[in-house]
Amino acid sequence: MSLLSLTWTVTIVLSVFFIGMSLLFTKKASTSFTNFAIAGGTLPFILLLFTDIATIMGVGNFVGHSSKGYEIGLANIPFVVGEQGAKILFALVFAGFAAKFTYKTLAELMNDLLLRDKISRALVGLLTSSIMIAWVGGQAKGMGDLFSVFTGMDPIPMIVVFSGVFILYTLIGGMYSVVWTDLIQGALLIAIAIWIYVKVFAKVNFSISELKTSLGDVGAGQLAEMTLSFGEVFTLFLTGTLGVLAAQVYWQRCFAAKKPKDASRAMFYSGIVAIIFTCLATLSGLVVKATNPDLDASQAISWLILEEMTQFVALGFFILIYLAAISSASSLLHSAAVVITNDLVIPNSKVRNDDFYIKFTRWCILIVGIFSVGAAVWAQSIIGLFSLAYTMAGGGVIPVLIIGLLWKRRKQEAFGMGRQNSGVSVWGGRVGLVSGAVASLAFGILWGVLISAILTIMLSLLLPTDRDSQLPEESVAQ
Repeated sequence: MSLLSLTWTVTIVLSVFFIGMSLLFTKKASTSFTNFAIAGGTLPFILLLFTDIATIMGVGNFVGHSSKGYEIGLANIPFVVGEQGAKILFALVFAGFAAKFTYKTLAELMNDLLLRDKISRALVGLLTSSIMIAWVGGQAKGMGDLFSVFTGMDPIPMIVVFSGVFILYTLIGGMYSVVWTDLIQGALLIAIAIWIYVKVFAKVNFSISELKTSLGDVGAGQLAEMTLSFGEVFTLFLTGTLGVLAAQVYWQRCFAAKKPKDASRAMFYSGIVAIIFTCLATLSGLVVKATNPDLDASQAISWLILEEMTQFVALGFFILIYLAAISSASSLLHSAAVVITNDLVIPNSKVRNDDFYIKFTRWCILIVGIFSVGAAVWAQSIIGLFSLAYTMAGGGVIPVLIIGLLWKRRKQEAFGMGRQNSGVSVWGGRVGLVSGAVASLAFGILWGVLISAILTIMLSLLLPTDRDSQLPEESVAQ
């Protein structure tokens, strides 16, 4: 059987299997919007661990970072450590805190505990959604490019096809189908990834010194050196870190946790897994560079698997990337759709029943999927797409969040649902969110964070909000 036939067969079989699994959870997910959004806040450690791993380990972690390794070498590591290490920082600082609440989104948490402003809530929702749209687009782009390499087909139609599978799979079963299938996908993903990387690094006999020598032989020895300045390293690290801290998908899993400790442990362990495998992906790009220095970077790892490995290994690699794509994309589509419903629609419309919100969220999954297709077609690289979204969301949301949590109006009182306890004012929050996002895109994330922090504090001092005069209904979490 040819690799073309095997690739098509695997694609169809896996797609049907996971869509079929999602059908098993349709009824349970449809009982309430809370169940559809965060599985009722009942997820145990084992499900949280594997859904975190499956969500984190998307196409970018395998294909995107190997392409960056091929292109810029070890200079990609600071971004990797920032992006993936942020999961560990999130676990240590935010995960347990978030899991104490049953909010559905980060924007809802910030609205209830800090800002009490519908406009700010919508801004946070839009900024955090941009990360999910970029990520889903990255999964579709990665699968389209990979399928093109394996079959010779135009990647654009396949981007649409894979996006369609992601959308259908996600809208059927909500959070329940995502986490239960992630249990299978996450376990398979780890096992296959270890096997693939053993095959890749066997090309240089598992030796860094041999890899450096081989790179020197093809005139690419500089890729094995860390040539970035401290400022460049710090900027890459900060971009990855703040972008991940603003990612709704991780907050949502904490809100879905049964126990705060389970949320912290799951994110901590998954962060360690992510750092290891993403660094291996970067190094695998260097292995490809040493083998063939004249490739298109986006197709580097695919070329190595197809040309230097057996057909069996090639098929295993395709399965690995497909599992990574569908598990990550489904989580991200779901999170983005929940944000739109929860933070843009619910606060600004009359109260509806849960059936309406669930149906609306399913339509949002379709809409977000379409936008993600556009992002995938437009983007020049997977990691470039991620970095753009990280910069905008991280520079706008995280300074306001951190200042809001640190600047308590009642210093000895713990944060609790329904009790606003922050010195950040309405206009401080609004301007901080917008200025941070815009300045980060225009001048870089360091300036964006600084400008956002300064304006948030200054405007909160100059234009404080009279919290005591707010209407009672504004003080209740939506």
